[in-house]
Amino acid sequence: MAQIKGPALFLAQYAGEEAPFNTLENITAWAGSLGFVGVQLPSDNKNFIDLEKAAESRDYCDELKGRTNGLAITELAAHLQGQLVAVHPAFDVMFDAFAPKELHGNPKGRAEWAVDQMIKVIKASRNMDLDVAVTFSGALLWHTFYPWPQRPKGLVDLGFSELARRWQPILNAAEEYGVDLAYEIHPGEDLHDGVTFERFLAATGNHPRVKMLYDPSHFVLQQLDYVGYLDVYKDYIRVFHVKDAEFNPSPRSGVYGGYQDWLDRPGRFRSLGDGQVDFKKIFSKLTQNGYKGWAVLEWEDVLKDAVQGAREGAVFIKEMLIEPPTKAFDDFAGGQADEATNRKILGLV
Repeated sequence: MAQIKGPALFLAQYAGEEAPFNTLENITAWAGSLGFVGVQLPSDNKNFIDLEKAAESRDYCDELKGRTNGLAITELAAHLQGQLVAVHPAFDVMFDAFAPKELHGNPKGRAEWAVDQMIKVIKASRNMDLDVAVTFSGALLWHTFYPWPQRPKGLVDLGFSELARRWQPILNAAEEYGVDLAYEIHPGEDLHDGVTFERFLAATGNHPRVKMLYDPSHFVLQQLDYVGYLDVYKDYIRVFHVKDAEFNPSPRSGVYGGYQDWLDRPGRFRSLGDGQVDFKKIFSKLTQNGYKGWAVLEWEDVLKDAVQGAREGAVFIKEMLIEPPTKAFDDFAGGQADEATNRKILGLV
């Protein structure tokens, strides 16, 4: 069995223009002071990384890794760029915010930019000796997630076929550079549960670079068996976001939240230990299944400050890490193992 690495921190929710959140040097020094030993880097944040340089220069990537105060860069995250690979027109205006201003109102140009960005993330990952990158899938079908009006036959197949077509050049680059793409299974994406992941995987011809990021908080909100999920998809899970959540049944609002703000929704994200996720079972199952990656804290909570969430989260993850045994617990009671003895026990001599 392998030991999970960590604790690490996803920097996206902490990045800002004020110290210590404004530069890679400052934020990693701060994260290290809390006990984190790795950081997951948002590839779109220019205060932390020049993606163009990282995609072209191993020397730049070596220099970048030297600016992290000894913390490992666990993965490059490209959620926003991946989101823009596939956007339904109903969401064009809102998702324009993820693209450069010169591409606003230009869905075709925005999608081409997103594909180019994803390929740069793959090249940069290889230059940093990382073999997995994190992303969203984007969505063409999300507006049809509830079957009313009923979906015409063939609509879902066509949607996943088109999604796979758009990702094909990116996946081909991923294969060329030896980098897996870990899609975060997330509401709002066409890959939002196990079945939709399987549909996409099949539509890509079972592409070997299609993997997943596991985040149990999204499954609590969807009322999905997040522990059983670990066995079903153990061969695909490459990245682990450690994020808590809770679902509190309400007589007034359900899974869809009633268009309410996060504070008032029955299902909401929480800081580690404040929600309902059974992390002891998760860390045990991941260890049992041989997960070798990082445990990366992603903080999202409307009740607790981000700094407190990070400070407590580093300790929480560290206490969850399991050191696999170096010997069996009942070795002391065992005898010599040889075929002759075994045959005698079975009555074969």
